[in-house]
Amino acid sequence: MVGGLQQWIEAQRERPPAPTRAWLWTLAFGIAVLLFGLHLTQVFPQSGHDIAPGYGPPVLAFEFAGSQADLEAIFGFFTDPQQVTRLAAMRAGNEQDYLYMLLYAGFLASGCLALWRELRVRPLLAAAALPVAAALCDAYENWLLFDIQAAFTAGDYSPAMASLPYPVAAKFLLLAATNVAIGAAATQLGRGCALFGTVAILAAIPTVMAIITPAAFAWALIPSAAGGWILLLALAAVGSWRALVGKRPLVDLDHA
Repeated sequence: MVGGLQQWIEAQRERPPAPTRAWLWTLAFGIAVLLFGLHLTQVFPQSGHDIAPGYGPPVLAFEFAGSQADLEAIFGFFTDPQQVTRLAAMRAGNEQDYLYMLLYAGFLASGCLALWRELRVRPLLAAAALPVAAALCDAYENWLLFDIQAAFTAGDYSPAMASLPYPVAAKFLLLAATNVAIGAAATQLGRGCALFGTVAILAAIPTVMAIITPAAFAWALIPSAAGGWILLLALAAVGSWRALVGKRPLVDLDHA
């Protein structure tokens, strides 16, 4: 079985460039990620009680919470009339976040597969597993957040808070690594894409800063991820058009 898979991979690597319909899946997932992401930003609480400005949205402050004081800064004290509203919005957002995990994992994984079929560079095939692993870390993170929120609502401390930093850091690092792979692939598509690919690679740097000092740089996680995602969505749109209408691969985009 392993030998057959290896032969198939080698056959794909040696085949001549050809249009791939994997771009259609990437484009469909990408549009779904964009639309559902806009919806999800309206479900999560729009503001916290007293969170540091560097966190940006309260949901990021919750992901990096490390103490009861952090939770009180996010949701407010029991005397705060907005506490119940914030708790309800956070839970609703995290419940719907499971669908978002499936969408972004499908978008990034199918994009890496489409780039692999275009460029036939083996690391891109391995990179398709990165967003799937990120989504699994995200799911575990959500499970911990539900436990933490339930304990906070009851006035207790959740031991899950001690485990929270690990899946959070792993998720963002895996997504950053995916963006680096996408950016590196874009630099091989021609001069027109090289600049945008380089920008996507450089945009992954703030992820490390945000993990180390979230109170100052957590806000940068969203634009950091957006660099590679927007690039991939644009490539998917052009790749889908060329596959369906032009019957040509994206790999010779610079010579069209």
